[in-house]
Amino acid sequence: MKYITHLSRILVGVLFVISGFIKLNDPVGFSFKLEEYFSQGVLDLPVLIPFALAIAFFVVVFEVILGVFLLLGYQLKFTLWSLLSMIVFFTFLTFYSAYFNKVTDCGCFGDAIKLTPWESFTKDVILLVLILFLFRGKKHLNSFLPKTLTKAVVVLSFVAAVSFGFWVLQHLPAIDFRPYKIGVNIPAAMTVPKGAPQSIYEYRWVFEVNGEEKVITTQKEYPNVDGTFLRVTTEKIQEGYAPPIHDFTIEQEGVDHTESLMMVPKLVMVVAYDLSKSNPQAFEKVAQATLKAHHAGYEVIGMSASSKAQAAEVIEKYGLGFDFYFTDQTTLKTIVRSNPAILVVEHGTITQKRHYNDFELLEFNTTN
Repeated sequence: MKYITHLSRILVGVLFVISGFIKLNDPVGFSFKLEEYFSQGVLDLPVLIPFALAIAFFVVVFEVILGVFLLLGYQLKFTLWSLLSMIVFFTFLTFYSAYFNKVTDCGCFGDAIKLTPWESFTKDVILLVLILFLFRGKKHLNSFLPKTLTKAVVVLSFVAAVSFGFWVLQHLPAIDFRPYKIGVNIPAAMTVPKGAPQSIYEYRWVFEVNGEEKVITTQKEYPNVDGTFLRVTTEKIQEGYAPPIHDFTIEQEGVDHTESLMMVPKLVMVVAYDLSKSNPQAFEKVAQATLKAHHAGYEVIGMSASSKAQAAEVIEKYGLGFDFYFTDQTTLKTIVRSNPAILVVEHGTITQKRHYNDFELLEFNTTN
């Protein structure tokens, strides 16, 4: 029991620290996931949506600290009950998501490791079992460091977690796990390689034959049945290859300009997924940065999911010298965690990404 307890302690503690750190690297992304859980049709808690970022920040810091507490053997009663409460809640949440197909990615490890709802639920069940082992072997979980040193590590861990989280909120994630990271060529990331596996679907055809319903299953072809066709249902039984970027479009007046814009040698994209939620003072910086980009020979566009009227109002108010194009809000949230932000794209390759607090760090190439 002693060895099982220590193994459980290491596995649970390390997993909580890693999981918490990954989400702490991108608390804004985790808040988007919480908004999805709080939305109508999932948990039906829209009243919590305005507080999603604050909740996300608290949860990820608490997750990291609980992992540190467990590894150090500090405040064991509080730690074990907190771990149990948290894992019971998340086990319920992942089961609910998986069984009712509500949220397709739990966000447990941010964008670093994608888990299906059932994989997330399985992971939580395993953690629940390990935490129950910790309760049973609690007497073996004594601290292995002097009391003063243990408290020092706890305080330093808390300060480091909070400081890192606040730094990320004021800039961008320190590690970018998303498909729109610097160095990615967007058109190439949207391409499906030749010979890539295709999705396989199973079709269940229902016919009336001699007064009874008969079900014929095929993977594509229409069955040759001597009867009256009633209905057909389709189920994907094997997922095909999906390119890293598969939902990226830049539209204006219903026309897709993605291909032509990705061929522009020097392009600046001002990304603001929702202009009504953007930091208003940041657009003064946008105006200054994009003016420099124009002088350096860059083509500048805006990208938002907001209405034409909202875009026109922002353009007039801040004297912006570019037009806005429409891109899906979820895509824009995935591209960059700042509202607004600026991306520099050269021949379709992302060369710079900046939070509005860091626009002064943008560098514009003056050569052709």
